[in-house]
Amino acid sequence: MKKLFSFALLILLVALTACEGKSDRSLTRVRLSLGYVPNIQFAPIYSAIANGHFAAEGLEVEIGHMDENQAVALVGSGDLEFAIVSGEQVLLARAQGLPVVYVMAWYQRYPVSVVATSSEDIDSPDDLRGKIIGLPGLYGATYIGLRALLYAGGLTEADVTLESIGYTQVEAFVSGRNSVICGYTTNEPVQLRARGYQITELRVSDYVHLASNGLLVSETTLRENPELVRRMVRGLLKGLQDVMADPESAYRIARDFVEGLAEDDPIQMQVLLTSIELWRAERLGYSDPQAWQNMQETLLQMGLLSAPLDLSKAFTNEFVP
Repeated sequence: MKKLFSFALLILLVALTACEGKSDRSLTRVRLSLGYVPNIQFAPIYSAIANGHFAAEGLEVEIGHMDENQAVALVGSGDLEFAIVSGEQVLLARAQGLPVVYVMAWYQRYPVSVVATSSEDIDSPDDLRGKIIGLPGLYGATYIGLRALLYAGGLTEADVTLESIGYTQVEAFVSGRNSVICGYTTNEPVQLRARGYQITELRVSDYVHLASNGLLVSETTLRENPELVRRMVRGLLKGLQDVMADPESAYRIARDFVEGLAEDDPIQMQVLLTSIELWRAERLGYSDPQAWQNMQETLLQMGLLSAPLDLSKAFTNEFVP
């Protein structure tokens, strides 16, 4: 009887393995670059995977991490199916002839802030005149966002002193080296408040609406496999809805994807809640044409674009439910 049971169990395991293999083979495998490193802010992706939203769309999504510039180039060449990138990267890439298109807005508000000590008396962008501002460098989203904020206050880069300090804004602020810094809305302000610092925060999104992080694909994929794009967008939006509806559950899921994420970390939980503020919209996934126009004007003013682009080819709302 014991041998018969063992044989029956073996047959059952073989059958289950065969079914599992068949299921995996039925899914379309795609790769998605998230940039940077695993982080709680990617909770919608993690939730879409863990809760089966991508699988329900027939997709097996493999996530990876690399610099935005590298990801954009790989998407443009057809060597990577999808990437999450910021709006300025899309326009800069298209200006270089890369055939990439932004198909879903994830962040509805540009996630960059200027933070200052209360003693600096900075209440609006024009108060930045004459200030020394520490930021990672004269590149990337923090630089773009800062320049847009200066323009909103009627200032130019010549009206301030920019100090490249790498990604050490919190340390520079705490040590007193820089009393004004520029960083990500979901990072430096959250950390400094958690440490008990009284700060003033100017969010770029409160003064100018810019195209922010979203889903990027190639023109070839749009043309040859639009249904793949539609399925990817649907899965990601469901993950986004999950996180906004239940941040606590999303945090628990993220622990399986983010190494070292503690079971109960109030700072990381606040990072997630602050991120959700930047994602909210009446129509999730929708790209506001004015945000793209504002981004293009900012890049033109900075000299990063030499001429206006056809924005209708840079983004689309066709795949947003």
